[in-house]
Amino acid sequence: MAVEKMAALPPLHALRAFDAAARHGRFRDAAKALGLSESAVSHQVKKLEDYLSVALFERRGNAVALTGAGRRYFEQIEPAFARIRTATEDIKGPLDRARVAVTLPGTLATFWLIPKLHRLEALHPEISLQLVTTERISDLRREQINLAIRYGRGPWPGTSSEHLLDEQAFPVCKPGFVPPDLADKPGDALRKLRLIVNDTHVPEWQEWSRANGLEPPPLRGAIMLHASDQVLGAAIEGLGMAIGRRPLVDRWLEEGRLVAPFGAADLSGAAYFLAWPDDIELSVAARKVARWLHDMAKAEAKAA
Repeated sequence: MAVEKMAALPPLHALRAFDAAARHGRFRDAAKALGLSESAVSHQVKKLEDYLSVALFERRGNAVALTGAGRRYFEQIEPAFARIRTATEDIKGPLDRARVAVTLPGTLATFWLIPKLHRLEALHPEISLQLVTTERISDLRREQINLAIRYGRGPWPGTSSEHLLDEQAFPVCKPGFVPPDLADKPGDALRKLRLIVNDTHVPEWQEWSRANGLEPPPLRGAIMLHASDQVLGAAIEGLGMAIGRRPLVDRWLEEGRLVAPFGAADLSGAAYFLAWPDDIELSVAARKVARWLHDMAKAEAKAA
């Protein structure tokens, strides 16, 4: 099978210098736009002229003007540069908005952060927030991520971190799921009612029971589901009683789709932390996002 030979491309740095010089009409202004020296721009343009074997500019004192060949060439390549700039903005966000990448668990993004993003956009319209949702520990430097919201007890090697949110864990269920005669008897309720178990944290029922001086319930007949979204969804449908974790469960408690029949003040011992690479200074935009996240967390802690 014949391999198609790619057409040769001119030196891309030289193309970029030519494009800037053609748009600005001066090597000096093109150099400022590109962050280069004037001599570097002149050298790159000369390199392109040698490659094409044609003069692209006429030198007129401090200014330059396109030759006939230069004008035809510029008219052909400028739309391509424009498409590249548009494609780049689609990925990075508009040039006048600062990109801040934040990684966090998907459940926290769905249940806690995303419903609040309109507040951040209203407060800081100059920031383009990129969410990287994953349950794994991301390599912040390699993946060019500014901030991470991490769950656990910390610390994490190579990062600085600050406490953001305490986690509270307690039983939740659909309104009316717990009969009135068991409302003040959590031990009996856990033995008699169907339980839902999160397979990412199987001992949670034992931990909650022991923390409240109760005998851990048997899990025979319990529903085993994966992660908080499935667990809470099943509880909303009345399939059983689950361990809800604040702040993930706050939305359903506020809407009345779930209730906490035995109270909602139990700390789990884990928390969410805001982390960033310890050898990289946060940008102004990243600091604004970090401050906003802390403000949101503090406001919710006071309201709890």
